[in-house]
Amino acid sequence: MLKITPHENVRNVFWVEFEDRTKKLATRSLAPGFKVYEDERSLKEGSDEYRLWDPYRSKLAAAILKGVEHVPLQEGSKVLYLGAASGTTASFVSDIIGPEGYVYCVEVSSRPLRDLLEVCNKRLNMSPILADARQPCNYCTLVEKADVIYQDIAQPDQTDIFLTNVKAFLHEGGYAVLALKARSIDVTKEPREIFRNEMEKLEKEMEIVDAKILDPYEKDHAMLVLRR
Repeated sequence: MLKITPHENVRNVFWVEFEDRTKKLATRSLAPGFKVYEDERSLKEGSDEYRLWDPYRSKLAAAILKGVEHVPLQEGSKVLYLGAASGTTASFVSDIIGPEGYVYCVEVSSRPLRDLLEVCNKRLNMSPILADARQPCNYCTLVEKADVIYQDIAQPDQTDIFLTNVKAFLHEGGYAVLALKARSIDVTKEPREIFRNEMEKLEKEMEIVDAKILDPYEKDHAMLVLRR
């Protein structure tokens, strides 16, 4: 028999405990019956559908399992998501913030954007934006001030991209979540050295609330939670 209980630290995220005592993360789906990716697993309890959240597919799920101190997503949050790709993690963010929240999904590549369009068509609190996150002026008329910025972009200048968007869109006192990809920044240095260097740059502009290395779910990745 399944047991579904709220996560102890993250609102609108749940634990699903199976008969063998294994536990997995899940969210309550805003689009029951629709799979964001082909082998997505879900289960029903009464009239609700819960989507199992795979930490090997989502760095945010990995960070939660690694015990990140503060996930700044709440019901009604306005989120600017940079590097939304095909919309997998963005769809879980959509579940967490609920119908009163909104996710602005910026993606530069047209191929994953096709999948993202389908996801957004099923979710009234998500919209796709084809744009380069290096140039926020190209989507500033489409995006309101954000409560949260979430970035997952594999580029050498990912920290600069992040700070540019923080200055353009994030409320004072707002939070941001940054997935740092060491090998995209410099393949010649040790990941922990890269993380330290990037964190020093970030600390000049923002407060770092928490930082987690995402191994074993994502190799050479760290997740940072920051406050403006």
